[in-house]
Amino acid sequence: MSDQHEGGCVREQYRHWQRIPTRWADNDVYGHVNNVVHYAFMDTVINTWLIASGLDIHEGGEIGLCVESHCNYRAPVSFPDALDAGLRIGHLGRSSVRYEVGFFLADSADVVAEGHFVHVFVDRATRKPVEVPAGLRARMEGLVVA
Repeated sequence: MSDQHEGGCVREQYRHWQRIPTRWADNDVYGHVNNVVHYAFMDTVINTWLIASGLDIHEGGEIGLCVESHCNYRAPVSFPDALDAGLRIGHLGRSSVRYEVGFFLADSADVVAEGHFVHVFVDRATRKPVEVPAGLRARMEGLVVA
């Protein structure tokens, strides 16, 4: 099995993994997972990691707001495929972070999509930018790739 797809996305470049099953409702009229579903999958893997890393999404003083998102599609996926979502951080700033997600067919080197989300951390009440919380920043540093 190859480590790299023609698009350059390599499994070993990702630091955190989450298996995401597709659902029957994810398929569109063309018989493949609709493009918008990939964004929901990215949101799921990022927020699952954030919650596990200590971000209090319900009561915490800081929240991450998505200010940019993008996805490149490499190959179709259809129910009942499962995807391995790899997560890494391409940039960690003072108040912002760029999460990068690679979607691979389960247990395969075949990349089906690559995308990113940029979060800006803001005060929950004022919505003004704040520094990434120190404890969360320490966890994020483990996901940063060059």
